[in-house]
Amino acid sequence: FTEEKLGQAEKTELDAHLENLLNKAECTKLWTEKITKQTEVLLQPNPNARIEEFVYEKLDRKAPSRMNNPELLGQYMIDAGNEFGPGTAYGNALIKCGETQKRIGTADRELIQTSAINFLTPLRNFIEGDYKTITKERKLLQNKRLDLDAAKTRLKKAKVAEARAASEQEVRMTQSEFDRQAEITRLLLEGISSTHAHHLRCLNDFVEAQMTYYAQCYQYMLDLQKQLGSFPSTFLSNNNQSSSAPVQSVSAPSVMASASASLPSVSNSIVTSGISELKSSSGSRKARVLYDYDAANSSELSLLADEVITVYSIPGMDSDWLMGERGNQKGKVPITYLELLN
Repeated sequence: FTEEKLGQAEKTELDAHLENLLNKAECTKLWTEKITKQTEVLLQPNPNARIEEFVYEKLDRKAPSRMNNPELLGQYMIDAGNEFGPGTAYGNALIKCGETQKRIGTADRELIQTSAINFLTPLRNFIEGDYKTITKERKLLQNKRLDLDAAKTRLKKAKVAEARAASEQEVRMTQSEFDRQAEITRLLLEGISSTHAHHLRCLNDFVEAQMTYYAQCYQYMLDLQKQLGSFPSTFLSNNNQSSSAPVQSVSAPSVMASASASLPSVSNSIVTSGISELKSSSGSRKARVLYDYDAANSSELSLLADEVITVYSIPGMDSDWLMGERGNQKGKVPITYLELLN
């Protein structure tokens, strides 16, 4: 081997087909390792968590269960919503958002578990199993080749007939062993094509798991958006133009009054033709509540998101309010919390 490296000895070259198979196996191993490592980073971005999972795996023990990032955010939102009050608009929205984040966290766990079983494990098995076997047989082939080349060198140097006959016998024996080992290695390497086919099926499973995960996340956010409803344009405009009013105000009605006073044009946009007709007539209409509202006093009516109430106008009432009726309960309700139904 040293003489070969120094260029002082001839080397038996492997046939082109076997060389191509060896290159293909090496390439497969290299990219499988890179894909495996990067998939692990994608599924678990925290390097400390990955190290911890690796240690527990080596110790053959189950890693302690911990909240992932979406679940942790969801818990914080729920706790904050309960602290602010589930009956308030912001508190209720925080709780709904938190529950959705926790559902996303559960879906994330399912993605990691499915991907680990159907994608990462088969790739790791190739690196730690099949490729190790290939490496072992490849080393044996290298040794058999060196034995063959050493025997050929001794044959060239033999001058006595007896020594020459013994060297020829050794060359035939080492050649036979080399050919047999080359055949074993070739058969193993040809299995790389089957490995590619298997990894392709695993890749399809991984893509399907990702597709399911993102579809779940989209559906959860779609449902959340429907639950939250459309925030009043008064609040949206007020956030952009006058941040002091909502921060300093305590109750929702005072926020509404402040925003309405500073932005009369917004109020005009809110009072749609349907509400205008309702105010000008003595009739009543059904309306859907966009999101929760806490009554500030006994003259107002508390509302729950998505419920349907009856609304009507009375003479002399503020333009931003209507009378709401739910069973035997009556009270003023802000029009920005309502959506008139046909």
